[in-house]
Amino acid sequence: MERLVDRRPWLLAVLGLVLAFGFLGSRGIWDPDEGRYTNVALVMLDSGNWLDPMRNEDIGHWTKPPVAYWLIAASVDAFGQNTWAARLPIALSFLACGWLAWRTARRLQPGTETVAAVLYLTMLLPAGASQLVTTDFPLAAAQALAMHAFVEHRFGVPRASRGWLLAMWAAFALAFMVKGPPALLPLAAIVAFRLLVPGGPAPGARWHLAGVALFLALALPWYLAVSLRHEGLLQYFLGAEVVDRLATNRFGRNGHWYGWIVVYLPTLLLGTLPWTRSLWRWARALPSQAHAWRDRHVRERHAGAILVALWVLLPLLVFCIARSRLPLYLLPIFVPIAIAVAMRRAADGVALPRPRWLAAWVVALLGLRLAAAAFPTHKDASAWADAIRARATGPVREVVFVEDMARYGLHLHLDAEIEKLSLDAPPQPRFNPEYDEPLSRELEESATETGVLYVAKAQAWPAVRDRIAALGYRATPLGTPFDGRVMFEVERDAQR
Repeated sequence: MERLVDRRPWLLAVLGLVLAFGFLGSRGIWDPDEGRYTNVALVMLDSGNWLDPMRNEDIGHWTKPPVAYWLIAASVDAFGQNTWAARLPIALSFLACGWLAWRTARRLQPGTETVAAVLYLTMLLPAGASQLVTTDFPLAAAQALAMHAFVEHRFGVPRASRGWLLAMWAAFALAFMVKGPPALLPLAAIVAFRLLVPGGPAPGARWHLAGVALFLALALPWYLAVSLRHEGLLQYFLGAEVVDRLATNRFGRNGHWYGWIVVYLPTLLLGTLPWTRSLWRWARALPSQAHAWRDRHVRERHAGAILVALWVLLPLLVFCIARSRLPLYLLPIFVPIAIAVAMRRAADGVALPRPRWLAAWVVALLGLRLAAAAFPTHKDASAWADAIRARATGPVREVVFVEDMARYGLHLHLDAEIEKLSLDAPPQPRFNPEYDEPLSRELEESATETGVLYVAKAQAWPAVRDRIAALGYRATPLGTPFDGRVMFEVERDAQR
């Protein structure tokens, strides 16, 4: 297979394009993650406020910096309000990671680049996540760019090393603007590598200072601007989004001591399919290689392999220690995993399988996407949009969920504002509260407005209806329940 691609390099580009764009817009937006990210981007686009991430016109959404939202909003603005446009930045990030895996492998060990790119593009997790609207793929692309810049700085043409050093810091700044401090995890691999394998270009302290200054100039202005606009936000960033995610299970993301086994072991075993066996061979050879690397001369000869191993293992160690754990957190280390496995296959003299076998796997990946698009799930916001259109008495400009999970994907499919209400007014944190406001306030605000549709769980419907009646309004159900939810409209009770 690699000889065929080496003779016809356009085949690798075709493989990437097919896996990046195949059935990209065939599936509706899935809540909660895809809906949340597209909703914030659309609020930016609708309001013209590109500085403050907002989940609606009143409530901020401060879990992530804005770059991923900017990319989604710009794509929707350019190509229309549809699922294809919302997912386009993710697909492009997937392609960028495949290209960077190719370039980095070519620099570290010429001859492995084709295998590294093919492995990355066809691994189950990257290929699957390439059509999920999250911040993880833009982060993976920015980190891969930063590490490629370091590889060029350390192993490339000496006269260009200073420029690549600045490019590395600029790429880390971009990654920091995608997801904050986790973006800097590969720096641990760089520091450890410089300690283990000193040497290479020595651009001088002023160039290192210039790189750090460039990072600060690109990465910090947004944080400073929003922290000055919103008192207490900096403390929230440092406390909830950094310390709590590392040291506590505040967000309920597999924080128990064995959570890393439950989440990350299956992610690595299944996510690297169909190349899991090759990953195991690389991991099994690491102890003996590490023993040999104790010798300085051996480390110098195997510098590329050492860098890739550190790039995989040190971020993975941090992810395992941190108490907030999700499968896609590992997505950025799949670029170095593909490079490491390609190096291992080259050392073992193992070629890629025949083109027919690889084509069958690509067809299977595309078939999984079609199956996901056809699979009925309550997470599909397009199905919710169809149900609302079938029941609404007129155009819907706002969908309000009462004591229920907000389906933010409806913003894309209905072009409607989405809110989440509480029956009462429970105590809430100032930033990222669970509810936007209590039901009583929403009724006061929308009493004279049209196009507001309410949603409540069927089992909670009697309590919600009675509370609305007690506040002087009348709730009218619209059609039959959908997915265990009652859709209804509210109007003032003239008799009261």
